[in-house]
Amino acid sequence: MSLAKEIHKFFRGDVDASDEVLEEYSRDASLFRIKPEVVVFPKDMDDVCNLVAFVAAKKKEGCAISLTARSAGTDMTGGPLSESIVVVFTRYMNNLKEIVGDHAVVEPGMLYRDLDAETKKRGLILPSYPASRELCAVGGMVANNAGGEKNLKYGKTERYVEKVTMVLHDGKPHVFSALSERELEKKKGEVGVEGELYRKMYELIAAHYAVISKARPTVSKNSSGYNLWNVYDKDRGIFDLSKVIVGSQGTLGIITDSTLRLVRPNPFSSLVVMFLKEKDVSRLGEIIPRVLSYSPESFESYDDNTFRIAVKFFPEFAARLQSNFFKLAFSFLPEIWMVITGGVPKLVLLAEFTAGTPEEALRHAREAEQALRTMFGIATKIAKTNTEAEKYWAMRRESFNLLRKRIRGLRTAPFIDDLVVAPEHLSEFLPKLETILRKHTNMIYTVAGHMGDGNFHIIPLMDPNDPSLANTIRKVAGRVYDLVLAYNGSISGEHNDGIVRGPYVRQMFGDEVYKLFQETEHIFDPDDIFNPGKKVGVTLDESLEHLDVNTTD
Repeated sequence: MSLAKEIHKFFRGDVDASDEVLEEYSRDASLFRIKPEVVVFPKDMDDVCNLVAFVAAKKKEGCAISLTARSAGTDMTGGPLSESIVVVFTRYMNNLKEIVGDHAVVEPGMLYRDLDAETKKRGLILPSYPASRELCAVGGMVANNAGGEKNLKYGKTERYVEKVTMVLHDGKPHVFSALSERELEKKKGEVGVEGELYRKMYELIAAHYAVISKARPTVSKNSSGYNLWNVYDKDRGIFDLSKVIVGSQGTLGIITDSTLRLVRPNPFSSLVVMFLKEKDVSRLGEIIPRVLSYSPESFESYDDNTFRIAVKFFPEFAARLQSNFFKLAFSFLPEIWMVITGGVPKLVLLAEFTAGTPEEALRHAREAEQALRTMFGIATKIAKTNTEAEKYWAMRRESFNLLRKRIRGLRTAPFIDDLVVAPEHLSEFLPKLETILRKHTNMIYTVAGHMGDGNFHIIPLMDPNDPSLANTIRKVAGRVYDLVLAYNGSISGEHNDGIVRGPYVRQMFGDEVYKLFQETEHIFDPDDIFNPGKKVGVTLDESLEHLDVNTTD
C-alpha cells in the first residue's frame, strides 16, 4: 500500500501524491529542489496529532519517514523542503482563533497580510514582518524568527511570541510558555513526555549555562542555531522553552498555534534620505551611531547598483508603484540628474522617524538631518510627502525584482542573503565584502539591508545551468562567512539556517555549542521525526546536491 493511501485512512484533510502537487511543493524561495513523497493538508490539530503518531510508529518499524511543516513557502533556506511528507497549513489551518486585548492566537497557515488586516482594525500590528509580508504566513515567521524593516525599534518575532502549542513526538499537543521556578519544578516532576523534556532541557542548560550565555551572538539580531541563551533567565527566575522553539524551523515539533503580542504603532512618520559618496562610506562607523542617537524607527540602506536599476527601468518602476507616471517622473528628476552627471551615491540611507503627530515626526527628522549635514557634510533631504517617501522605500524593495525580471536566463541565488556585522565595523567590513563579490564576474547583485542592525541582504542573479555554479557558491559563501565571523557577526539575522546555512552553523558557534544544539534537537525529537537535515546535521556537499539547476525565475 502506498504511503498516501495509508495516511488517507485516518486523515480528515487532503492527501496528495500527484506529480503536479509534488512538483509544486518541491521548491520554496531558495536555490534548492527536493521532491517529497506525499503532501498533506491537515484540517485541524487532530489531523496533526494522528499524523505524528503514525510517523512515530513507522519509524519504530524502521521506515525512513519524516514530517516537514510548511506554510507559505517564502523561506529562502530550503527549510520546508523534504523527500518524505510535507505538511502544508495554508489550505485549512489558516485561522485567527481569537484576539483578546493586545494578544492574537493564530494558526500557522494564516497569511501575514490577513492577520495585519484584522489587527489594524484595532489599531494594532505584529511589527516583526519581513519583506515578504504580502506573501508569507505567520507559521514561517515563527519558525524562522523573522524580522524586517521595523526591527530596529520593535525587535524580531521572538519578542512577540508568548505561547506556542506544539505537537511533540508522542503525537500529543503541548503548550509552551514562560514558567516561574515553582512552575518549572512542577513540570519537571510530571510523568510523561513533557516532564522528561523539561527535566532534560533544564539539565542541559543549567549544566552549560556559562557556555550557552557566552555563545549568544553579540550582534543585535540572529536567527542561526537554537536560541538556548533565551530559555533560562536566572535573574527573573523564568524558564521558557517557547524561546528555543521560535526559530527552530520545525525541527523540534509541529506548531499548531501561536499566541502573539501586538503593538500600537505611531501613526505619523517623516523620512530622512542620506546620499553617501565613496569617501563617506569610510565614516559609517561615525554616521550610524549619530543617526541611531535620534531613535529612528527604521534605518535602511541600499547600494549604487540598486539606485541605478530604479532609474534605468523607470517605466516598470512607476507601474509597480501604481503612481501617476508624470508626477513620479518629475519627482525622479534629481535622481536622473545624478545618473547623468555621474554623481550616483555609493550608499543611500533611509531613516524613518515616527510620532503621535506629523509635526513631532517632522521635528525629529529635521533635528537628525541638521546634525548629519553639520557633522559630516553629507547630502540629505527630507521627503515632503508620503508619496515621495514611498519612492525611496520602493527603490529599496522593488529594484532587485525589476532586475530579475529584465535579465533572462538567470535566477535568484540566495546563499549569502542575511549576514550581520555590528554597525561600528561596517566602514571596514563593506569594502572587504565588495572585494570578494567583485572577483566573481558571473554574479550580478545588489546590496540592501537594515543599516541600524548591520544586517545585509545580498541575493545574486546567477545562471542555474552554469557548471561552475556549485563551486562559485562554495567559494563565495566560504569567503563571505569567514569575513563575517572575523568581525564576530552572524551568518543569519532573519532568514535562518535551513540547508543553505546549516553547514556553517558549527563554524559560527564552535564544536561545544554545536553539540548542545544537536542534543537539544534530540531531546525534543529522539526519533528524528521532524524536518531532519536542517540547521544541524547537514554538510555543504549534501546541500549542493539539491541545487535546482534547471529553472529560472
